[in-house]
Amino acid sequence: MRGKMWMFHSADDSKCLFSIWKQCLYCAAVACLLFAPVRTNDACPASCICARESGTVTCRDGEDTEVPGDIPKWTSTLILKGQNISTLQRGAFMTNGTELEIMTLSLSYNGIRAIETDAFLGIPRLHLLDLSHNQLESISAEAFHGLSELRSLYLNYSILPSVAAQLSNALSARSLRNLHRLELAGNQLKSIPLMRLDIYNLHALVLVNNSIETLGRENVTNLYQQRRIRVYLSLNPFRCNCELEAFYYWLKNSSQCPDAGRLLCSEPEDKRGSPVEKLRVDCMNENLEAVSYVFLGIVLALIGVVFLMVLYLNRGGIKRWLNNIREACRDQMEVYHYRYEQDSDPRLANVAV
Repeated sequence: MRGKMWMFHSADDSKCLFSIWKQCLYCAAVACLLFAPVRTNDACPASCICARESGTVTCRDGEDTEVPGDIPKWTSTLILKGQNISTLQRGAFMTNGTELEIMTLSLSYNGIRAIETDAFLGIPRLHLLDLSHNQLESISAEAFHGLSELRSLYLNYSILPSVAAQLSNALSARSLRNLHRLELAGNQLKSIPLMRLDIYNLHALVLVNNSIETLGRENVTNLYQQRRIRVYLSLNPFRCNCELEAFYYWLKNSSQCPDAGRLLCSEPEDKRGSPVEKLRVDCMNENLEAVSYVFLGIVLALIGVVFLMVLYLNRGGIKRWLNNIREACRDQMEVYHYRYEQDSDPRLANVAV
């Protein structure tokens, strides 16, 4: 009897253990489903670091050749650095055809060589775009299309000399009408790559360390009309000659160049290293001397013309006056000749005859 009871209890215990085991397996499966790293639109892209509290996504030193396609919707600051992105294609920052809320985008040191049309489509609220330290060989005329809220654009050490004309076309886009700061340092530019300044809301234009030798009269006139702009021009090889009168005058009478005291001459050789501002007086003195000589020549020419006019208008009287003088001289000579004949020795008179 006891044996049968023991066997009965043993069977019941087995069923109980089996039931507990099933429940444990079920809980483990639910836990795996709940805590498994499922990819969603709000998840952090692979090889990136995300800080949702600040809205920042940072992707560094990867081998990706394209912009990550799974950028979270909550991203406000996106930093891509050290990637192998050679081309920014159309809509590169759109995720499944939806727009992102990115306001700051840093793409420096990515080896970018080309920017296609509508490359920044999908991030219309972008305020700051940093494309510094790339090697841009091609820029579409509509590369910055759709960035109507862009305030700051950094293109330092990124533009090859052959792309200057393309850059000028891209920057002339009406979509950049709210641009406040434009940095173009270290790009070997020979002039300001902006066709017009009045289409922007520029407050700062950085052209440091380029190949600018002078600012033409047209550029200076445009800067006078846009008084709010501050232009930074240090570390440029200025050619200091007296043909730069408009530029010198702008430096002297305007506060639009905060680093004017650091502008140095590169040519000619005898003025190399001299501050550009100190050469204004020399040029002004040379100009004044040239003007004084021109004025003197004009005055002398006017006096000559007046003298000739007087002679012409009084030609009749002058002719009579000259005839009178001639007659008077003739009469006087006859008197002297008569006296000479009367007072001279007869022998001398014979000799004279």
